[in-house]
Amino acid sequence: MKKAELLAPAGNFEKLQTVLNFGADAAYMGGKLFNLRALAGNFDEDELEKAVKYAHSLNKKVYVTLNVIAHNAELELMPEYVKYLEKIGVDGVIVADLGVFELVKEHSNLTINVSTQASNTNWRSVRMWKKLGAKRVILAREVSLKELHEIRNKVPDVELEVFIHGAMCMSISGRCLLSNYLTGRDANRGACAQPCRWKYHLVEETRPGQYFPIQEDEHGTYIMNSKDLCTIEFLDKILDVGLDSLKIEGRMKGIYYAATTVKMYREAIDNYYGGNFKYNKNWLEELGTISHRNYTSGFYFKKPGKEDHNYDTSGYKHTHILVGKVLKKLDNGNYLIEARNKLEVGDTVDLIKKQGENIKIKIPEMINYKTGEIINKANPNMLIEMKFDEELSCFDLMRKKQ
Repeated sequence: MKKAELLAPAGNFEKLQTVLNFGADAAYMGGKLFNLRALAGNFDEDELEKAVKYAHSLNKKVYVTLNVIAHNAELELMPEYVKYLEKIGVDGVIVADLGVFELVKEHSNLTINVSTQASNTNWRSVRMWKKLGAKRVILAREVSLKELHEIRNKVPDVELEVFIHGAMCMSISGRCLLSNYLTGRDANRGACAQPCRWKYHLVEETRPGQYFPIQEDEHGTYIMNSKDLCTIEFLDKILDVGLDSLKIEGRMKGIYYAATTVKMYREAIDNYYGGNFKYNKNWLEELGTISHRNYTSGFYFKKPGKEDHNYDTSGYKHTHILVGKVLKKLDNGNYLIEARNKLEVGDTVDLIKKQGENIKIKIPEMINYKTGEIINKANPNMLIEMKFDEELSCFDLMRKKQ
Protein backbone atom coordinates (compact mmCIF):
# COMPACT_ATOMS: atom_id res chain seq x y z
CA MET A 1 0.00 0.00 0.00
CA LYS A 2 1.28 3.45 -0.91
CA LYS A 3 1.94 5.42 2.27
CA ALA A 4 0.09 8.73 2.61
CA GLU A 5 2.27 11.82 2.91
CA LEU A 6 2.09 13.82 6.14
CA LEU A 7 2.07 17.46 5.08
CA ALA A 8 2.68 20.22 7.64
CA PRO A 9 2.62 24.03 7.65
CA ALA A 10 5.77 26.16 7.67
CA GLY A 11 5.20 29.86 8.30
CA ASN A 12 8.95 30.53 8.49
CA PHE A 13 12.25 28.66 8.34
CA GLU A 14 12.24 27.66 12.02
CA LYS A 15 8.82 26.08 11.61
CA LEU A 16 10.04 24.30 8.49
CA GLN A 17 12.93 22.78 10.42
CA THR A 18 10.58 21.82 13.24
CA VAL A 19 7.95 19.99 11.18
CA LEU A 20 10.48 18.14 9.04
CA ASN A 21 12.54 17.03 12.03
CA PHE A 22 9.47 15.90 13.97
CA GLY A 23 8.30 13.65 11.18
CA ALA A 24 6.50 15.48 8.36
CA ASP A 25 7.18 14.15 4.86
CA ALA A 26 6.64 17.55 3.30
CA ALA A 27 5.92 21.17 4.17
CA TYR A 28 3.86 23.85 2.51
CA MET A 29 4.78 27.51 2.70
CA GLY A 30 4.16 30.86 1.10
CA GLY A 31 6.46 33.35 -0.53
CA LYS A 32 6.08 37.06 0.00
CA LEU A 33 3.65 37.15 -2.93
CA PHE A 34 0.53 35.36 -4.13
CA ASN A 35 -0.38 33.32 -1.06
CA LEU A 36 -3.26 33.36 1.40
CA ARG A 37 -1.36 33.92 4.65
CA ALA A 38 -0.32 37.54 4.39
CA LEU A 39 0.21 37.76 8.15
CA ALA A 40 2.53 34.74 8.40
CA GLY A 41 6.30 35.22 8.29
CA ASN A 42 6.52 33.83 4.77
CA PHE A 43 9.69 33.39 2.71
CA ASP A 44 11.52 35.76 0.41
CA GLU A 45 13.22 34.29 -2.66
CA ASP A 46 16.53 33.54 -0.95
CA GLU A 47 14.71 31.94 1.99
CA LEU A 48 12.62 29.81 -0.38
CA GLU A 49 15.77 28.50 -2.06
CA LYS A 50 17.28 27.77 1.35
CA ALA A 51 14.09 25.98 2.40
CA VAL A 52 14.06 23.79 -0.70
CA LYS A 53 17.70 22.81 -0.25
CA TYR A 54 17.13 22.02 3.42
CA ALA A 55 14.06 19.85 2.75
CA HIS A 56 15.74 18.01 -0.11
CA SER A 57 18.77 17.31 2.09
CA LEU A 58 16.36 15.33 4.30
CA ASN A 59 14.69 13.69 1.23
CA LYS A 60 11.53 15.65 1.95
CA LYS A 61 9.37 17.94 -0.16
CA VAL A 62 8.35 21.59 -0.32
CA TYR A 63 5.14 22.95 -1.82
CA VAL A 64 4.70 26.69 -2.37
CA THR A 65 1.29 28.34 -2.19
CA LEU A 66 0.14 30.36 -5.21
CA ASN A 67 -3.46 30.18 -4.06
CA VAL A 68 -4.34 33.86 -4.35
CA ILE A 69 -7.52 34.70 -6.28
CA ALA A 70 -5.58 36.88 -8.70
CA HIS A 71 -6.40 40.26 -10.21
CA ASN A 72 -5.04 41.40 -13.57
CA ALA A 73 -2.04 43.28 -12.18
CA GLU A 74 -0.85 40.21 -10.29
CA LEU A 75 -0.95 38.06 -13.40
CA GLU A 76 1.63 40.36 -14.97
CA LEU A 77 4.04 39.81 -12.06
CA MET A 78 3.59 36.08 -11.74
CA PRO A 79 5.45 34.52 -14.74
CA GLU A 80 8.93 35.44 -13.47
CA TYR A 81 8.08 34.22 -10.00
CA VAL A 82 6.82 30.92 -11.37
CA LYS A 83 10.02 30.48 -13.38
CA TYR A 84 12.04 31.17 -10.24
CA LEU A 85 10.14 28.52 -8.28
CA GLU A 86 10.87 25.98 -10.98
CA LYS A 87 14.54 26.99 -11.06
CA ILE A 88 15.06 26.41 -7.33
CA GLY A 89 13.36 23.02 -7.52
CA VAL A 90 10.16 23.31 -5.51
CA ASP A 91 8.20 20.07 -5.59
CA GLY A 92 4.91 21.68 -6.51
CA VAL A 93 2.72 24.77 -6.29
CA ILE A 94 -0.73 25.07 -4.74
CA VAL A 95 -3.15 26.93 -7.02
CA ALA A 96 -6.80 27.96 -6.65
CA ASP A 97 -7.40 30.29 -9.60
CA LEU A 98 -7.93 29.02 -13.17
CA GLY A 99 -5.97 31.91 -14.63
CA VAL A 100 -3.04 31.21 -12.34
CA PHE A 101 -3.30 27.51 -13.20
CA GLU A 102 -3.02 28.29 -16.91
CA LEU A 103 -0.14 30.71 -16.31
CA VAL A 104 1.86 28.13 -14.34
CA LYS A 105 1.40 25.60 -17.14
CA GLU A 106 2.47 28.09 -19.79
CA HIS A 107 5.63 29.25 -18.03
CA SER A 108 6.89 26.13 -16.25
CA ASN A 109 6.75 22.39 -15.84
CA LEU A 110 5.90 22.71 -12.16
CA THR A 111 3.64 20.14 -10.55
CA ILE A 112 0.30 21.78 -9.78
CA ASN A 113 -1.82 20.91 -6.73
CA VAL A 114 -5.30 22.44 -6.72
CA SER A 115 -5.99 24.35 -3.49
CA THR A 116 -8.87 23.73 -1.12
CA GLN A 117 -9.85 27.31 -2.04
CA ALA A 118 -11.11 25.88 -5.34
CA SER A 119 -13.90 24.26 -3.30
CA ASN A 120 -13.84 20.78 -4.82
CA THR A 121 -16.61 18.70 -3.24
CA ASN A 122 -17.47 16.22 -6.01
CA TRP A 123 -15.72 13.71 -8.26
CA ARG A 124 -16.57 15.47 -11.52
CA SER A 125 -14.76 18.67 -10.54
CA VAL A 126 -11.78 16.57 -9.39
CA ARG A 127 -11.77 14.74 -12.72
CA MET A 128 -11.97 18.04 -14.61
CA TRP A 129 -8.88 19.39 -12.82
CA LYS A 130 -7.10 16.14 -13.65
CA LYS A 131 -7.93 16.61 -17.34
CA LEU A 132 -6.57 20.17 -17.18
CA GLY A 133 -3.25 18.85 -15.88
CA ALA A 134 -3.44 18.90 -12.09
CA LYS A 135 -1.42 16.22 -10.30
CA ARG A 136 -3.27 16.59 -6.98
CA VAL A 137 -6.57 18.04 -5.75
CA ILE A 138 -6.82 19.28 -2.16
CA LEU A 139 -10.45 18.62 -1.34
CA ALA A 140 -12.73 21.06 0.43
CA ARG A 141 -13.21 20.47 4.15
CA GLU A 142 -16.92 19.98 3.50
CA VAL A 143 -16.43 16.48 2.02
CA SER A 144 -17.60 13.49 4.07
CA LEU A 145 -15.86 10.12 4.44
CA LYS A 146 -18.51 8.52 2.27
CA GLU A 147 -17.94 11.13 -0.45
CA LEU A 148 -14.17 10.66 -0.15
CA HIS A 149 -14.52 6.98 -0.98
CA GLU A 150 -16.68 7.75 -4.00
CA ILE A 151 -14.28 10.41 -5.30
CA ARG A 152 -11.34 8.02 -4.87
CA ASN A 153 -13.17 5.26 -6.74
CA LYS A 154 -14.41 7.50 -9.55
CA VAL A 155 -11.07 9.27 -10.08
CA PRO A 156 -8.34 6.78 -9.15
CA ASP A 157 -5.63 8.40 -11.29
CA VAL A 158 -5.26 11.73 -9.47
CA GLU A 159 -3.68 12.42 -6.08
CA LEU A 160 -6.07 13.46 -3.30
CA GLU A 161 -5.23 15.52 -0.22
CA VAL A 162 -7.42 16.32 2.79
CA PHE A 163 -7.13 18.35 5.98
CA ILE A 164 -6.82 16.30 9.16
CA HIS A 165 -6.19 18.95 11.82
CA GLY A 166 -6.58 22.67 12.45
CA ALA A 167 -8.93 25.62 12.24
CA MET A 168 -12.25 25.35 10.44
CA CYS A 169 -13.79 28.19 8.44
CA MET A 170 -17.42 29.27 8.56
CA SER A 171 -17.54 29.61 4.77
CA ILE A 172 -17.09 27.03 2.04
CA SER A 173 -13.37 26.21 2.05
CA GLY A 174 -12.39 29.63 3.29
CA ARG A 175 -14.25 31.73 0.70
CA CYS A 176 -15.53 34.37 3.11
CA LEU A 177 -16.56 38.01 2.60
CA LEU A 178 -17.16 38.87 6.27
CA SER A 179 -13.64 40.12 6.93
CA ASN A 180 -13.56 42.22 3.77
CA TYR A 181 -16.96 43.74 4.48
CA LEU A 182 -16.43 44.50 8.19
CA THR A 183 -12.75 45.43 8.28
CA GLY A 184 -11.50 45.88 4.73
CA ARG A 185 -9.13 42.92 5.26
CA ASP A 186 -9.72 40.36 2.52
CA ALA A 187 -9.80 36.72 3.61
CA ASN A 188 -9.12 35.67 0.03
CA ARG A 189 -6.01 37.85 0.00
CA GLY A 190 -4.58 36.31 3.16
CA ALA A 191 -5.44 39.03 5.69
CA CYS A 192 -8.55 37.63 7.38
CA ALA A 193 -9.51 39.37 10.65
CA GLN A 194 -11.55 36.28 11.68
CA PRO A 195 -14.82 38.13 12.37
CA CYS A 196 -16.50 34.71 12.60
CA ARG A 197 -14.82 34.46 16.02
CA TRP A 198 -16.22 37.77 17.32
CA LYS A 199 -18.98 38.10 19.89
CA TYR A 200 -22.42 38.92 18.42
CA HIS A 201 -25.75 40.07 19.82
CA LEU A 202 -29.13 40.66 18.19
CA VAL A 203 -30.41 44.23 17.64
CA GLU A 204 -34.08 44.91 16.85
CA GLU A 205 -34.60 47.72 14.32
CA THR A 206 -36.81 49.94 16.53
CA ARG A 207 -34.65 49.44 19.64
CA PRO A 208 -31.22 50.80 18.70
CA GLY A 209 -28.65 50.36 21.40
CA GLN A 210 -30.42 47.39 23.00
CA TYR A 211 -28.41 44.22 22.52
CA PHE A 212 -30.13 40.87 23.00
CA PRO A 213 -28.15 37.65 23.50
CA ILE A 214 -28.84 35.15 20.73
CA GLN A 215 -28.32 32.40 23.28
CA GLU A 216 -29.63 32.71 26.81
CA ASP A 217 -26.24 33.72 28.20
CA GLU A 218 -25.28 36.99 29.87
CA HIS A 219 -21.96 37.00 28.01
CA GLY A 220 -23.41 37.00 24.51
CA THR A 221 -22.73 34.35 21.90
CA TYR A 222 -20.21 33.46 19.23
CA ILE A 223 -22.70 32.17 16.68
CA MET A 224 -20.20 31.58 13.85
CA ASN A 225 -17.22 30.31 15.83
CA SER A 226 -16.33 26.78 14.75
CA LYS A 227 -14.41 24.28 16.80
CA ASP A 228 -11.06 23.07 15.43
CA LEU A 229 -10.79 19.94 13.32
CA CYS A 230 -9.11 16.91 14.92
CA THR A 231 -9.18 13.47 13.25
CA ILE A 232 -6.67 11.56 15.38
CA GLU A 233 -9.38 9.31 16.88
CA PHE A 234 -10.56 8.07 13.47
CA LEU A 235 -7.48 8.59 11.31
CA ASP A 236 -7.55 4.93 10.26
CA LYS A 237 -10.91 5.49 8.54
CA ILE A 238 -9.42 8.37 6.53
CA LEU A 239 -6.37 6.32 5.61
CA ASP A 240 -8.65 3.46 4.49
CA VAL A 241 -9.75 5.69 1.59
CA GLY A 242 -6.30 5.48 -0.01
CA LEU A 243 -5.43 9.16 0.05
CA ASP A 244 -2.09 10.60 -1.01
CA SER A 245 -1.60 13.43 1.47
CA LEU A 246 -2.87 14.35 4.94
CA LYS A 247 -2.61 18.04 5.75
CA ILE A 248 -2.24 19.89 9.04
CA GLU A 249 -3.45 23.51 9.11
CA GLY A 250 -1.58 26.27 10.95
CA ARG A 251 1.10 28.28 9.16
CA MET A 252 0.68 31.03 11.77
CA LYS A 253 0.97 28.70 14.77
CA GLY A 254 4.14 28.34 16.84
CA ILE A 255 6.77 25.60 16.88
CA TYR A 256 5.22 23.82 19.89
CA TYR A 257 1.96 23.41 17.94
CA ALA A 258 3.92 22.34 14.86
CA ALA A 259 6.05 19.79 16.70
CA THR A 260 3.20 18.24 18.67
CA THR A 261 0.70 17.89 15.84
CA VAL A 262 3.29 16.41 13.50
CA LYS A 263 4.66 14.01 16.10
CA MET A 264 1.23 12.67 17.09
CA TYR A 265 -0.06 12.24 13.54
CA ARG A 266 3.27 10.70 12.50
CA GLU A 267 2.88 8.10 15.24
CA ALA A 268 -0.71 7.38 14.23
CA ILE A 269 0.11 7.06 10.52
CA ASP A 270 3.07 4.76 11.17
CA ASN A 271 0.87 2.71 13.50
CA TYR A 272 -1.69 2.29 10.72
CA TYR A 273 0.80 1.17 8.10
CA GLY A 274 2.41 -1.17 10.62
CA GLY A 275 -0.80 -3.19 10.54
CA ASN A 276 -3.55 -3.69 13.13
CA PHE A 277 -4.13 0.02 13.82
CA LYS A 278 -4.68 0.66 17.50
CA TYR A 279 -5.77 4.08 18.71
CA ASN A 280 -3.59 5.51 21.47
CA LYS A 281 -5.44 7.90 23.80
CA ASN A 282 -2.12 9.67 24.45
CA TRP A 283 -2.32 11.13 20.93
CA LEU A 284 -5.45 13.11 21.77
CA GLU A 285 -4.15 14.02 25.22
CA GLU A 286 -1.02 15.50 23.67
CA LEU A 287 -3.07 17.43 21.11
CA GLY A 288 -4.96 18.89 24.06
CA THR A 289 -1.78 20.47 25.43
CA ILE A 290 -1.32 22.83 22.46
CA SER A 291 -3.20 26.05 21.79
CA HIS A 292 -6.54 25.09 20.25
CA ARG A 293 -10.29 25.57 20.31
CA ASN A 294 -12.45 22.60 21.32
CA TYR A 295 -12.17 19.81 18.79
CA THR A 296 -14.67 18.55 16.22
CA SER A 297 -14.72 15.84 13.56
CA GLY A 298 -15.83 18.43 11.01
CA PHE A 299 -17.77 17.10 8.02
CA TYR A 300 -16.31 13.60 7.97
CA PHE A 301 -19.34 11.84 9.49
CA LYS A 302 -22.16 14.37 9.21
CA LYS A 303 -22.94 18.00 8.63
CA PRO A 304 -21.75 19.91 11.71
CA GLY A 305 -24.44 20.85 14.21
CA LYS A 306 -24.60 23.12 17.23
CA GLU A 307 -22.23 20.82 19.13
CA ASP A 308 -19.48 21.64 16.61
CA HIS A 309 -19.45 25.37 17.41
CA ASN A 310 -18.02 27.36 20.30
CA TYR A 311 -20.89 29.50 21.57
CA ASP A 312 -19.17 30.65 24.74
CA THR A 313 -15.80 32.04 23.69
CA SER A 314 -13.59 32.67 20.71
CA GLY A 315 -10.47 32.06 22.77
CA TYR A 316 -7.99 29.22 22.69
CA LYS A 317 -7.16 26.80 25.45
CA HIS A 318 -4.02 24.82 26.25
CA THR A 319 -2.51 23.06 29.24
CA HIS A 320 1.19 23.65 28.53
CA ILE A 321 3.46 26.38 27.21
CA LEU A 322 6.76 26.20 25.37
CA VAL A 323 9.63 27.30 27.61
CA GLY A 324 12.78 26.24 25.80
CA LYS A 325 14.34 24.93 22.61
CA VAL A 326 17.54 22.87 22.39
CA LEU A 327 19.94 24.48 19.91
CA LYS A 328 23.02 22.27 20.19
CA LYS A 329 25.45 20.40 22.42
CA LEU A 330 28.48 22.50 23.32
CA ASP A 331 32.09 21.33 23.39
CA ASN A 332 32.07 21.37 27.21
CA GLY A 333 29.18 18.87 27.28
CA ASN A 334 26.55 21.41 28.26
CA TYR A 335 23.52 22.11 26.09
CA LEU A 336 22.71 25.48 24.58
CA ILE A 337 19.06 26.29 25.18
CA GLU A 338 17.01 29.21 23.93
CA ALA A 339 14.44 30.22 26.54
CA ARG A 340 10.99 30.85 25.05
CA ASN A 341 9.24 31.71 28.31
CA LYS A 342 10.38 32.27 31.88
CA LEU A 343 12.48 29.43 33.27
CA GLU A 344 13.67 29.00 36.85
CA VAL A 345 16.09 26.58 38.46
CA GLY A 346 14.04 23.72 39.93
CA ASP A 347 11.15 23.98 37.44
CA THR A 348 9.80 20.63 36.31
CA VAL A 349 9.44 20.53 32.54
CA ASP A 350 8.69 17.95 29.88
CA LEU A 351 11.41 17.34 27.32
CA ILE A 352 9.71 16.71 23.98
CA LYS A 353 11.83 14.42 21.84
CA LYS A 354 11.33 14.00 18.11
CA GLN A 355 10.38 10.39 18.74
CA GLY A 356 9.27 8.45 21.80
CA GLU A 357 7.79 9.42 25.14
CA ASN A 358 8.32 12.83 26.70
CA ILE A 359 10.83 12.92 29.58
CA LYS A 360 10.24 14.82 32.82
CA ILE A 361 13.33 16.77 33.93
CA LYS A 362 14.15 19.43 36.49
CA ILE A 363 15.87 22.59 35.37
CA PRO A 364 19.42 22.46 36.80
CA GLU A 365 21.88 25.30 37.33
CA MET A 366 21.72 27.77 34.45
CA ILE A 367 24.54 29.79 32.91
CA ASN A 368 23.97 32.94 30.87
CA TYR A 369 25.61 31.94 27.58
CA LYS A 370 26.70 35.47 26.71
CA THR A 371 28.15 36.49 30.09
CA GLY A 372 29.07 33.17 31.71
CA GLU A 373 27.16 34.24 34.83
CA ILE A 374 25.30 31.63 36.91
CA ILE A 375 21.61 32.57 37.04
CA ASN A 376 18.47 31.30 38.76
CA LYS A 377 16.00 32.65 36.26
CA ALA A 378 15.95 32.99 32.46
CA ASN A 379 13.71 35.33 30.50
CA PRO A 380 12.28 34.76 27.01
CA ASN A 381 14.84 34.75 24.15
CA MET A 382 17.79 34.40 26.54
CA LEU A 383 20.52 31.90 25.55
CA ILE A 384 21.47 29.66 28.44
CA GLU A 385 23.73 26.69 29.12
CA MET A 386 22.54 23.69 31.09
CA LYS A 387 23.99 20.28 31.91
CA PHE A 388 21.72 17.22 31.77
CA ASP A 389 22.22 13.53 32.42
CA GLU A 390 19.74 12.82 29.63
CA GLU A 391 20.87 12.90 26.00
CA LEU A 392 19.29 15.88 24.24
CA SER A 393 19.11 16.58 20.53
CA CYS A 394 18.90 19.67 18.40
CA PHE A 395 15.24 20.77 17.98
CA ASP A 396 14.07 19.04 21.19
CA LEU A 397 11.59 21.26 23.02
CA MET A 398 10.82 21.95 26.67
CA ARG A 399 7.32 22.64 27.89
CA LYS A 400 5.87 23.54 31.27
CA LYS A 401 2.38 22.88 32.58
CA GLN A 402 0.27 26.00 33.02
